[in-house]
Amino acid sequence: MSVPTPARIAAYARRNPLLLAASLLALAAAVCAGWFGSSWYSAAHDSGADLAQARDAALRDGEQAVQNMNTLDYRSVSQGMALWEQSTTGDLHTQLTGGASSFEKEVQQAKTVTTAKVLDGAITELDPAQGKASLMVAVQITVTPDGGKATTKQSRMLGQLTRTSAGWKLSALSDAPVDEGSGSGAGASASPSPSASPSASASASSK
Repeated sequence: MSVPTPARIAAYARRNPLLLAASLLALAAAVCAGWFGSSWYSAAHDSGADLAQARDAALRDGEQAVQNMNTLDYRSVSQGMALWEQSTTGDLHTQLTGGASSFEKEVQQAKTVTTAKVLDGAITELDPAQGKASLMVAVQITVTPDGGKATTKQSRMLGQLTRTSAGWKLSALSDAPVDEGSGSGAGASASPSPSASPSASASASSK
């Protein structure tokens, strides 16, 4: 099949102007449909990618914040409390800063070192438009008293996250409810004593 030359196209247009016009309109419509379809597909996938990125960022920042809130060394309480404050916002941040002085004294008197390791975590709710998210984390907490033996336990924690200019921060943190009869283990709640678990004293009352 020979390639149509400009002269042939012009001659064809003179003989069949309406047919040529219809063909050109159909071609233009097909091109537009393809462009709009491609644009819609890209936009839809860009939106999904944005949502996935927001979820990943919230989970990453949230897990780190929970770990920070369960880490405290009586030999460097001020630095530990500063890290807590950097990890929080809203009511939780206000609660921490308001009682920091008395809490530091309690930890120093108890002489404990508390460390944490996040075992697993998930974003259970996410609202990127409002900059809000809910988080559930399984964390392993190890408490070592001065000159004593370390004790380790696992807890599930629930957190509320708020997006700030510095990333996602905890605006609430509490122990997940313990199922009746579950006893100790993954669902065991943290001790209210600051010498055992810093997070318990920082449980944000989103209640």
